[in-house]
Amino acid sequence: MPTYSSSTPDTDDTSDATLTETLQESAFIFEGKIIKVTVDTVILPNGKTASREVVRHCGAVAVLAVTPEDKVILVRQYRHPVGSPLLEIPAGKLDVENEPPEQCAYRELAEETPYTAGGMTLIHTFYTAPGFCDELMYLFRAEGVRQDSSLNADDDEFVQTVLLSREEVRQAISRQEIRDAKSLVALQSWLMEKQ
Repeated sequence: MPTYSSSTPDTDDTSDATLTETLQESAFIFEGKIIKVTVDTVILPNGKTASREVVRHCGAVAVLAVTPEDKVILVRQYRHPVGSPLLEIPAGKLDVENEPPEQCAYRELAEETPYTAGGMTLIHTFYTAPGFCDELMYLFRAEGVRQDSSLNADDDEFVQTVLLSREEVRQAISRQEIRDAKSLVALQSWLMEKQ
C-alpha cells in the first residue's frame, strides 16, 4: 500500500488533520436559482489564512441508460457557458424539495428522453469541480429501459436524443465529441463492462 508524505517536511503524519482547512469567516456574495457564491476565509494547516471563492450547488444526478439493443442514450443540448452544444448523458439538478436522488434520476431520464427505467442502481457519487464548487453528482445506471415516456423537457430545455453503440462512443470520445465530465465518467464505466 502506498504511503504519502505531507508537504510540510518536518512531519510524518499522513492523517487528514495535516490537510484540513478550518473555516474562519464566510462572506455571502450572490444567490441565484441553483447556486450560492461565498468568499471564505480559511485557516490553513500551517496556521496562515487564505481566501477561497466557493460555489454552493444543490447537487445533481446523471443517468447511464442503455437500450435493450445495447445503445447508450445521450442528449445533445446547447450549453451557454461553453457556447456550444454538448453530447451528454441525461442529467439534472436536485432542485425539487425532498426529492431523493434516485427519484430525480427517474424523472430526469423521462423528461429529457423518450425513455423510462424500471430500476436505478447507484454507480458512484463524485464532486464535479471540487476546487471551487461543492456540487455532488449521483451517477445512476438505469435498468429495464423502455421507450414509453410521456413527460416533456422543462420549458427552458431543448434537447435531442442520440443513441450510440459502444464503438460509436469510443470513436466519439477519441474525436473529442464528448467533452462533458459526468458523461465521460459514465461512458468509460459502460465501456469497461465489455472488456
